[in-house]
Amino acid sequence: MIAEGTIKTRPVPLPATADAKTLDGFGVEVVSGFDPREFTAEEFKDLERLLYTHNVVLFRDLELTPEQQYKLTKAFDPTCESYGHGNNQVSDGARAEVGRDGGLRVVTEGGLTGKQIKSVLHPDLKTIPSVPQVQLIGNGTDPVSLEDEAAGATRFYRWHIDAALYGPLAPPKVTSLYAVEAPEGPPQTCRYDDGTGDELPVPLGTTAFASGTAMLAVLPPAVRRLALRTRVRYAPHPYTWMAGARALSTGLGLETEGLEIEGGDLPAWTAEEQQVLPACWRNPATGELHLQIHPCAVAALEVAPLPPGAARREDDVLPDGGEVTDLGEVRRLVYAMQRPGIAPALVYPHGWRNGDLVLFHNRGVLHSVVGAFAPDQVRKFHQCNLAASDWPQGPSAEDLAAAFA
Repeated sequence: MIAEGTIKTRPVPLPATADAKTLDGFGVEVVSGFDPREFTAEEFKDLERLLYTHNVVLFRDLELTPEQQYKLTKAFDPTCESYGHGNNQVSDGARAEVGRDGGLRVVTEGGLTGKQIKSVLHPDLKTIPSVPQVQLIGNGTDPVSLEDEAAGATRFYRWHIDAALYGPLAPPKVTSLYAVEAPEGPPQTCRYDDGTGDELPVPLGTTAFASGTAMLAVLPPAVRRLALRTRVRYAPHPYTWMAGARALSTGLGLETEGLEIEGGDLPAWTAEEQQVLPACWRNPATGELHLQIHPCAVAALEVAPLPPGAARREDDVLPDGGEVTDLGEVRRLVYAMQRPGIAPALVYPHGWRNGDLVLFHNRGVLHSVVGAFAPDQVRKFHQCNLAASDWPQGPSAEDLAAAFA
């Protein structure tokens, strides 16, 4: 056991497949010293430091109400009130109403407009009326065939960060996930199906976590230098924009097939409201950089030139800087940045039990739902995150000077 301030912890149980050296310090379980349901400001400071240091914090065997979960999550950013994806507002005087098929219908004061808006979010999330910042998450959809399911195979659904990525809502700092009811059953094999032969044994219904710090650290030098110079422009209303597109077999982005929803089929949008964020985000406690890109929502890349005085390498990408707008090339470059970081040795697949509470640094990890469920296997979680009071900070001048020395 390790004492961190008043809190005693132990490492989360990394699987045998994990690279323990690279993931050293990633994820801890709280054994004693902090009660998520009732805590003082001083006690919370220790938890906050713990989370930003280890990026994933686990509590076991809790009974936690949505109100308590919201209070705990809000403590990481006290001035925030809005759920990370906002509400269902789509334009002035209108709202979006969720249909049985997961689609959205635009509703105005005069009634339905008849316009359907698809979003990848709405089939998976249901708001808890008494605490609208907390969402109920169910089984979800498994992206493999029925035959593969029967053989115990599954895939990553979609790797992501929790964020609206359009408009004024900044990416949440912390997400909390509470297992009201975790599915029980034999483990499964998560297949990458990308020609590498990579597979990962996973507990049924796992949430898979990948460290943004490790993702950046394991990159070849040229790709790392590109990531440090890159800003990411996200699509307008990205979860509607991507609704018709298929995920890659690794869940790390989308196939480029021209299936994105464009133009007049999107809710009204402006270029000014598109979010442009650094590819690498600075940890507020440790100063480390995390590679944090939502691979499914990316529309374009803005690459800065090499810093003044930096030696040019033959393999530098866009050494003079530039904008990448071809969607296929954008996705190819993002995939090159992120795929090494989801290798089986670098993924922590959490084995959920009833009463588990996991807090994760939403600006420091990527995560994905994984799992195929039988009809009698139930996954019922409460999720909470809040649009942040500030924006992620990218690499400092010192970071760049060190990286390009």
